[in-house]
Amino acid sequence: MISWLLLLGVMLLSLILTGALRRYALAKSLMDIPNARSSHSVPTPRGGGVAIVVSFLSVLPILGAAGVIDWDLVWALSATGAGIAILGFLDDHGHIAARWRLIGHFAGAAWALFWINGLAPISIFGVSLDLSWGGYFFAALYLVWMLNLYNFMDGIDGLASVQAICACLGAALIYWLTGYTELIGAPLLLSCAVFGFLYWNFPPAKIFMGDAGSGFLGVMLGVLSLYAAWTAPQLLWVWLILVGVFVVDATFTLVRRLVRGDKVYEAHRSHAYQHASRQLGSHLPVTLAVLSINVFFLLPIALCVGLSILDGVLGVLLAYVPLVALALRFRAGALERNDL
Repeated sequence: MISWLLLLGVMLLSLILTGALRRYALAKSLMDIPNARSSHSVPTPRGGGVAIVVSFLSVLPILGAAGVIDWDLVWALSATGAGIAILGFLDDHGHIAARWRLIGHFAGAAWALFWINGLAPISIFGVSLDLSWGGYFFAALYLVWMLNLYNFMDGIDGLASVQAICACLGAALIYWLTGYTELIGAPLLLSCAVFGFLYWNFPPAKIFMGDAGSGFLGVMLGVLSLYAAWTAPQLLWVWLILVGVFVVDATFTLVRRLVRGDKVYEAHRSHAYQHASRQLGSHLPVTLAVLSINVFFLLPIALCVGLSILDGVLGVLLAYVPLVALALRFRAGALERNDL
């Protein structure tokens, strides 16, 4: 079983590293300067997500050596996470063309899928569907989308951090209640790494995560969900429910912009959470609202799916339909207007 002292140590390491990165960013003027497409109005240091990456990946092999986490998962998370974080860091400090970033994303996904054996058979209304080699293709698309949607959704203070913590702690709780305790270590470790960063990122943020952190979190959550499905097929649906706010907002927004003919790789402020933060005049109520949705709405549905009380597909539909309604309410993907 994972040591609570070790988890506390990871949290403190992330906390200290984020503070150090903030001082470094201020000294070197590595600032996120507000522009017409920003959701913030004050120049803020960026790149704090590196603290999450270092804190998580430095301790992951220790848990592998202790037998808390399977070594296949350690290799999948470590190399993929490090590669995606480095790519994001370079893009944060310069510019990498979208096509090269995408190639790097698929390379990272391929490495992870090699170690976790691709996509497990999917359970749909009690019927097991094995996609065989096709599962690798769909799993790669899934990981790349999870990575990028997390980048898209990291646009206001504390949101991406709160989402990662809720998903990881929610999954760990469901693993514990359903008897899959061998899966608890990695999500608990990741949540602690994010907790330390959240101290500095909670509204009003003193430092931003940056692509190095957001892309890393997205692909880590994706790998954890695919890995869990090999233990129990319903656990993939559990994860999809737990990250439902991000999946629905990002996907709905992307589809709407594609239909309109927008250049989807260009920065924008048309996600539902961005419209909501402008309407409410603050980031904090939106971040707290997402926290409440995760804890009081999505977690109970995910638990029912994990306990096999509710079919996974039905659980996702039950979770996503109200989220789509919220996305419509807050104009996800719509052109900007004066929201205030």
